[in-house]
Amino acid sequence: MFKFYARRTMANKNYKIWTNDNHPEEIFSQEFFYQKLQYIHQNPVRGGIVYEETDYIYSSAANYAKKKSIFNVDFLW
Repeated sequence: MFKFYARRTMANKNYKIWTNDNHPEEIFSQEFFYQKLQYIHQNPVRGGIVYEETDYIYSSAANYAKKKSIFNVDFLW
């Protein structure tokens, strides 16, 4: 499937994993920031990779939950 989608674009020669489009939005409040952060943290859960967002090793979710993580996070708020 990755090869199939790579053939449909000039940006990738062999494999395509990510979509081309994105929708940048200005972070205008703390509430909006946390809404987007929660969406990002839930991606591995929605993808069926983990059951809990804090279990995904490459996520900052553990940091925000004050759990052990493999990296440090500079909190914005």
